[in-house]
Amino acid sequence: MTNVMVLGVLLTYGPMSGYEIQQKMHSAKTNKWAYVKPASIYHALRKLESEKLVSIKTIEQTGNRSKAIYEITLLGIDTFDDMVINSFKKPSVVFPTVLYTALTFIDEAPREQIIQAIKVQQQDIMDIYEEMKEGQVEKEKMMEVPKNVLLIFENIYDQCELQLGFLENLLTTLEGGNKSL
Repeated sequence: MTNVMVLGVLLTYGPMSGYEIQQKMHSAKTNKWAYVKPASIYHALRKLESEKLVSIKTIEQTGNRSKAIYEITLLGIDTFDDMVINSFKKPSVVFPTVLYTALTFIDEAPREQIIQAIKVQQQDIMDIYEEMKEGQVEKEKMMEVPKNVLLIFENIYDQCELQLGFLENLLTTLEGGNKSL
């Protein structure tokens, strides 16, 4: 996903440094919804450069420091197009496998601790939900948000609400005293 994001940012915004790419991704909260870690951007740039998908357009000097300005190549654009099209072909349903695994063995662990852990997860999901809402508001202050980006926000909210509903049902069952699920 990092490669797609780096190529997409360069294609959309034009040549920029690794730090600028990192800032664009940070403002878009890609670490939350695309699982792109900031440190992975520099690794991706080196790999994309070795594959001739990006090139260094120039090196800028700022005092004693220099920074490479990257641009996407024609091969990079073609590869990006293929990556995006292939991404649309893949099923995008993501199951919470860690939760499902734990739920499989729920009767083997201390119920009260499980209840507390579920409440922690609920709060974490609510925090993500609020962070995304705040991000959308900020984005709307800066620009007219494209419909495709609004659809992303809407899907994130739906996913959060779906998971919160599941966890609430699970808590109701656990707190209801059922000996076994």
